[in-house]
Amino acid sequence: MKIEDEFQVEVPVEDAWNVLLDVERIAPCLPGAQLQEVDGDEYRGIVKVKVGPITAQYKGAARIVQADEASRTIVLEAEGRDTRGQGNASASITATLASEGTGTLVKIDTDLNITGKVAQFGRGVMADVSNKLLGQFADNLRENVLTGEPSTAIAPASPAAAAESAESPTQPSGPRAVDAPEAEPVDLMDAAGGAVGKRVVPVVGVVFLLLVLRSLRKRRKRRKERKSRQSEA
Repeated sequence: MKIEDEFQVEVPVEDAWNVLLDVERIAPCLPGAQLQEVDGDEYRGIVKVKVGPITAQYKGAARIVQADEASRTIVLEAEGRDTRGQGNASASITATLASEGTGTLVKIDTDLNITGKVAQFGRGVMADVSNKLLGQFADNLRENVLTGEPSTAIAPASPAAAAESAESPTQPSGPRAVDAPEAEPVDLMDAAGGAVGKRVVPVVGVVFLLLVLRSLRKRRKRRKERKSRQSEA
């Protein structure tokens, strides 16, 4: 599914460009996300989401595949897998920056492919949730990054430069662990809200009922097995 969003920050486009290339610095601003390690130009971590009684954790990786400063365009490829094997997610995210007065308008085009329980909510719900979470990301960005000291991190290198750097004997080998706080799951019910929440509730109710029935069936099965063993004894 394709999702289009945008947000605005009150910093010049040059500053916004450098900030958005600093994945390690902005990752904590994304609700539910926790960056765990960096290996070359690949950023690895987890994203946690919660829908009513269901919690899913996606473990995956992302990398910047294009950073065209002339057109102020960043392309990010990301993919993740539910740690319980109940779904996958992948996305191609294109961010385009443009001057807007004294600030910067950031347009986000996402081509999202998701499977599993979360995918049941469809494009309409996912678009509304995406818009809400992007708003939270922008707020966190303003509060925790754009108002702080300038970043000293180096912007990600181009694929060619990264390959050349990897061949250098002075570069450490293997992934580098990132000391980041554990992320709280994003409550999609809360993020959906209002009328969207009313559409989500019935689906969550059905899933929750199925989980309860499954649990009851397992209990009955265990009870029958115990009675069978007792009668044999």
